[in-house]
Amino acid sequence: MTIQEAQNTVDQWINTTGVRYFDPLTNTVLLNEEVGELCRIMARTYGEQSFKEGEKKTDPGEEMADVLFVLICLANQTGVDLTDALTKSLEKKTRRDADRHRNNEKLQ
Repeated sequence: MTIQEAQNTVDQWINTTGVRYFDPLTNTVLLNEEVGELCRIMARTYGEQSFKEGEKKTDPGEEMADVLFVLICLANQTGVDLTDALTKSLEKKTRRDADRHRNNEKLQ
C-alpha cells in the first residue's frame, strides 16, 4: 500500500465506518495518546522498565499502526499530501545532513 493509498483507505473508512473525522484538535490529542502508548511499550520492551503485574505485553507494531492511522487522519483533514511532505522532508534532511552524520564521531 502506498502512502496515498493509505490516505484514501483511511478517508474511506472514516466516512463509512467512522461516520466522520474528529476535529483536528481532538485528533492531535489522540495522536499524543497513541504515541504515549507506543512509548510505554518501547520502554518496557527495549528499555529499562518492566511490565507491571497484570499488564499485557502489546505488539509495538500495533501501536505504531495506531499512531500512523491518526497521523493520516490529521493529514487528510488538513489537506496534507503525505507522499509529497515526506519527499520534501527527505530532500531537506539529505541537504542538511549530507556530511553531518558521516562526520559524527559518536556514530563511528
